[in-house]
Amino acid sequence: QVQLVESGGGLVQAGGSLRLSCTASGRIVSIKAMEWFRQAPGKQRESVASITRGGRTNYADSVQGRFTISRDNAKNTVYLQMDSLEPEDTGVYSCAATDGGIYFWGQGTQVTVSS
Repeated sequence: QVQLVESGGGLVQAGGSLRLSCTASGRIVSIKAMEWFRQAPGKQRESVASITRGGRTNYADSVQGRFTISRDNAKNTVYLQMDSLEPEDTGVYSCAATDGGIYFWGQGTQVTVSS
């Protein structure tokens, strides 16, 4: 089992920045990749960014160039730096870890971008 705790959400004006954190505990050695998802009201959950154990990153087209995923192995933490935020970025952001078979999920954190 892997446990994930997110933090860093909040309310920000369009054009502003937020940094989300996701700290993992438990069977960390089994994690092959970490990923941030978001779900806007009335929409399906979508992948925003991911980072593999080897450090390879991937981004959704909608956030490419504005969001940066990174990690601090010493702290077992993954970050999502979100810059140039837009109202369309509003949603519940959830961190997930996968061992290649199943996903473990955090509780989610609300991000609201006002226009």
